[in-house]
Amino acid sequence: MRRFPMTCTTLHAGALRPARLAGLCVLVTMGVAAPFMASAQDSFFDDFDRLDRKRWYVSDGWTNGAHQACWWSSRAIDIRDSHLVLSLQSSDDPDQPYICGEVQTQKRFRHGTFEARFRTDNASGVNAAFFTYIGEVHKKPHDEIDVEVLTRDPGRVEFNTFIDGKMRNGGAAELPQPADAVFHHYAFIWDETRVRWYVDGELVHEASAEGMTDAQKIYFSHWNTNTLTEWMGNFNDPRRPLEMHVDWVAWTAPGEDCQFEQSILCDKDAE
Repeated sequence: MRRFPMTCTTLHAGALRPARLAGLCVLVTMGVAAPFMASAQDSFFDDFDRLDRKRWYVSDGWTNGAHQACWWSSRAIDIRDSHLVLSLQSSDDPDQPYICGEVQTQKRFRHGTFEARFRTDNASGVNAAFFTYIGEVHKKPHDEIDVEVLTRDPGRVEFNTFIDGKMRNGGAAELPQPADAVFHHYAFIWDETRVRWYVDGELVHEASAEGMTDAQKIYFSHWNTNTLTEWMGNFNDPRRPLEMHVDWVAWTAPGEDCQFEQSILCDKDAE
């Protein structure tokens, strides 16, 4: 998910975000813990039979900026049929007309293989994203690796990186079937020199990782906009909740091989 400049921030459980209290922008401190760093022992596979709060933090009570037309809310996160469901839906609060879902890992990961299987909805002005991020809010340069389905065109997926705050290496791929019709397996392998993106086991994009040095958190987010219309399209309220379903997510540490049968690392051509 692309991050945009913010004019004011609040410190909320380890992340700086815009906040509003009685119409004012304020700074709030909520017991920030030291970051967790992942090691080679920390490879994981999560099939979302439950939401593991030791692994995941749920974004709740703020928005990332004026470009976002919804507020992150724990009410927009659910576990259903062993899927993580991130919804975008209308709210009865006139100051926050839409709520949306985002989760992020408690730990940070540097290099390795990042994989997820998910299905999107179909609506203009909406972004369904699987990405890694670290940035100024963590007192680090802004680095990011993106997998984004802009659901006005669910037949296409976009890839991107930010390195030291500069957007680089963008690309896209056509999907064999629309992202709202079937689950697809999205993956990227990040090493010292490059990032390689895969869809359903096929290499679809590659870019340099030079300058990307800090460990990053893993995120899923599902949000809308009323301002980034050239990129994401105009948002028209469909009068129903929009949902992104994540079947599973995994991270395999550098140097480790096939850890679960769905992994692209079980295909020797991907190594």
